[in-house]
Amino acid sequence: MRISAESTPATGHDGPYPAPVGISRQPVLPEWIDYNGHMNVAYYGIAFDKASDIVLSEHLGVGVEHVQATGQGPYVLQSHQHYLNEMRLGETFCVRFRLIDHDTKRMHLFGDMVSEGSGAICATQEIIVMNVDHQTGRSAPYPGWAVRRFARMKADHAGLLVPPQLGATLGIRKL
Repeated sequence: MRISAESTPATGHDGPYPAPVGISRQPVLPEWIDYNGHMNVAYYGIAFDKASDIVLSEHLGVGVEHVQATGQGPYVLQSHQHYLNEMRLGETFCVRFRLIDHDTKRMHLFGDMVSEGSGAICATQEIIVMNVDHQTGRSAPYPGWAVRRFARMKADHAGLLVPPQLGATLGIRKL
């Protein structure tokens, strides 16, 4: 049964939000290793996606439970990843997300994947997410409570340093 998108959120909280939001540790699994002996690029995307689902559900309340209740949910419109350091079998890492910007329909999120062993940032991901109504297939505004949460998270993350990968263009540098 669908309920109004303006109804009370099923999950998440109104803040304050950690700056950045850290998602629990996970290991590099054997099936994630490619023929070069390190984590394959596809699995970085999977790890970032699973971590962003946690941010959307457990912190902002617009994840799977919101989709099930309202028939509206976040679609990734654009994604840009940087691979900075290799990840090896069994290495543990965490993913940290920050909210860069938002409006009533979209969010701009930036995540980094950090090796727990070395503390090095191994990869980053920048995404634009839009709320989509599943019946119409068109964008829809997030409910007011969600937009207020986005504003709070953005404010809580405002003091973080700007990562060098944020907004980077793709191309071959000419020397």
